[in-house]
Amino acid sequence: MSDAAEGGGVGEPDDAEGVFGSGVERREDIPLLTGEGDYTADVSRPGMAHLAIRRSDHAHARIVDIDTSEAEAMEGVAAVYTGEDVVDSGVPNSIPTAWMLPGLVTPQYRILATDKVRHEGSGVAAVVAESPQRARDALDRIDVEYEELDQVTEPVEAVEKDVPPVHEEAEDNVAFDFELGDEEAVEEAFADADHVASVDLRQPRIVPNAMEPRAAVAEWEDRTEKLRVWMTSQNPHLHRMLLSAGTLGVPENRIEVIAPEVGGGFGSKIYHYPDEAVTAWCSMQLGRPVKWRASRQEGYVTDCHGRDHDTTAEIALDDDGTVRGVRAETHAGLGAQLSQFGTATPSYLYATVLSGQYTVPAIHCRVVGAFTNTTPVDAYRGAGRAEGIYVIERLMDVGARAVGMDPAEFRRKNLVQPEEFPYESAAALVYDSGEYERAMDKALEHVGYEDLRERQERLREEGRYLGIGVANFVESAGLSPSGLAGDLGSQAGGWESSIVRFDSTGTLTVMAGTADQGQGHRTTYAQIAAEELGVDLEDIEVIEGDTDRIPQGMGTYGSRSASVGGGAIARAAREVRSKAREIAEHQLEASSEDVVFDDGTFHIEGAPDRSLHIQEIAHEAYLGHDLPEGMDPGLEETNFYDPENFTYPFGTHVAVVEVDPETGETSIEEYVAVDDCGEVINPMIVEGQVHGGIAQGIGAALYEGAAYGDDGTLETRRMDEYAVPHATQLPDFETDNTVTPSPHNPLGVKGVGESATIAAAPAVVSAVVDALEPFDIEHLDMPITPETVWRALGGAE
Repeated sequence: MSDAAEGGGVGEPDDAEGVFGSGVERREDIPLLTGEGDYTADVSRPGMAHLAIRRSDHAHARIVDIDTSEAEAMEGVAAVYTGEDVVDSGVPNSIPTAWMLPGLVTPQYRILATDKVRHEGSGVAAVVAESPQRARDALDRIDVEYEELDQVTEPVEAVEKDVPPVHEEAEDNVAFDFELGDEEAVEEAFADADHVASVDLRQPRIVPNAMEPRAAVAEWEDRTEKLRVWMTSQNPHLHRMLLSAGTLGVPENRIEVIAPEVGGGFGSKIYHYPDEAVTAWCSMQLGRPVKWRASRQEGYVTDCHGRDHDTTAEIALDDDGTVRGVRAETHAGLGAQLSQFGTATPSYLYATVLSGQYTVPAIHCRVVGAFTNTTPVDAYRGAGRAEGIYVIERLMDVGARAVGMDPAEFRRKNLVQPEEFPYESAAALVYDSGEYERAMDKALEHVGYEDLRERQERLREEGRYLGIGVANFVESAGLSPSGLAGDLGSQAGGWESSIVRFDSTGTLTVMAGTADQGQGHRTTYAQIAAEELGVDLEDIEVIEGDTDRIPQGMGTYGSRSASVGGGAIARAAREVRSKAREIAEHQLEASSEDVVFDDGTFHIEGAPDRSLHIQEIAHEAYLGHDLPEGMDPGLEETNFYDPENFTYPFGTHVAVVEVDPETGETSIEEYVAVDDCGEVINPMIVEGQVHGGIAQGIGAALYEGAAYGDDGTLETRRMDEYAVPHATQLPDFETDNTVTPSPHNPLGVKGVGESATIAAAPAVVSAVVDALEPFDIEHLDMPITPETVWRALGGAE
């Protein structure tokens, strides 16, 4: 970086040749692709035992008795524990929620059930044995006597009268009743509107299906009373805090949480689950290391699911297509227990994006959070924003039909314009920057929208049904600032920390409080530091995921790593550069205005031979022989960055599909994604994030959906029952971007980790419904399987 950018963010074309903005190959890939990456499952400790957890096969039942005698008598079994043993040990034994809402009901959430089980998969006993096979075998020798109780799995049904309560503390199964917006203004808007269009939506449960199932290894040292836990974590510091204050009561400074390589998360590895706490508790009881690994099927009933919304939404319109107002009422399934952010996802993260990219003068949203006898629900890629954008984009489609407008032109008419930024929506957000029409025009140009509409008409005459779906999105990313988050109920901050440290030989270490699960932080963070300090990428090491090496951090979720974590790195690097400049000025015997910084070198303006490279200065800083008076030795800085606002990535995705009305099959012919994530650190990594996000959005639209049976147990409990799309079921993706920098971020970046998932589902659903317009189909719920289409067209009659 040159002096021209020293005080601010990364600029435009003059940085194009720098490392920031270039498609540097991911440093992470070779060890992962060659099998050399170390995951939690690879951790082995001397004397390590293995844990298996006996789980309830009932959705709702009272525990009458647990007989562990046969299991305890088995050779190779070290111990068998029940929930009562955990209670008797005196640990806090309580998993807290991390987001409070007014009137929120917060039942106790223990790490092993004691009185009742409230969903299939609840842990009731734990076996520790010398091998994982022996531990699993012993589970079958535990005799659990249950008294089955009535259960409920659907959020709307859960809050009806005479439905059995999941928790005695919430007899009506209502955990919270949340409202956002101006109801009176909405009533006036709807009363004055020329048209009102509505849609009833079901957004089904999604099983996260990260490539690596959850796992933990815990090692308690009696001598030092220190607990070390290796685990599949998106947020090691949060896990450390909750293990200390929530479940185990071990002082936080005596717990080390390490996240080795983590094979995906999509939100599911943010949370403090009972299982990792049970693993650590067992290690504390036995004084030896204990390892637990979930099976894929186990993860289906324990890992937090996503979505689970039932919504009635309405849009008020004038004859010319101007949107006057939007209102929505949603019943959100929370599952049987409150997970950490399970209350935030369907409230503040959902209702606040109901304006989408559009000027909507009046918005009101009510959300009823319902306890059900199901796996807990929390953030899944796009959390809350995906659900909210799906609602507004479905409304834009039904609204366009109501006024007889082309859906793309109807959207265009209501877009927020560039000169209106920063734009305060009626849903309480202040969008930072955007050129929405530019991205939309580019996406429509890529597919040849007008020609496609003509082709659609020709094909309909031949009995073929082409559909074109347009989805505009904007998301709130990088939850911040901390004060605002606290005002809204968060029990955690929105900041991030970084340490940037030169060693005496000139190598550079970057430590970040985020946690990588495949995003490529070791590459992008090194690019940020290299650009700021003029150091070769080969000389930079990036460290995350160890609470003993990084003092504090808030982890990776909500598309925050580049904007908040990267922002902290940039700020720390600039502080390092500032100190290095002082040393350079002192040793070059020059004034500040005469010293130029260019590509890692400080030199006298007009005399480039009189220079010092920043890595030479690092050596001088640690020698300490010739420093400015009063300056301490060393060259490192710590930065805690608390942004002043969210960032707001946006874009337009277009899906083109053909639907066969005879079979109900949907084929995706073309998919175009135009995203704006602000300044781009690494275009190759951005493209990879977009590809993965589209795949998950298409999965939700056409294939995925967790289903519960009449007895409250999960029917889609394996991959041959739960349809995750194969690569062969996905089209080639055409990606492009626009760049609208965030004005309040040190790097101008906005984030991209969730954008494509948010856009893809409404784009594909819109395309399918558009294809079926001649059959008077206005909406189909996800997943739109062949059977869904077949039944909608009267196939069951």
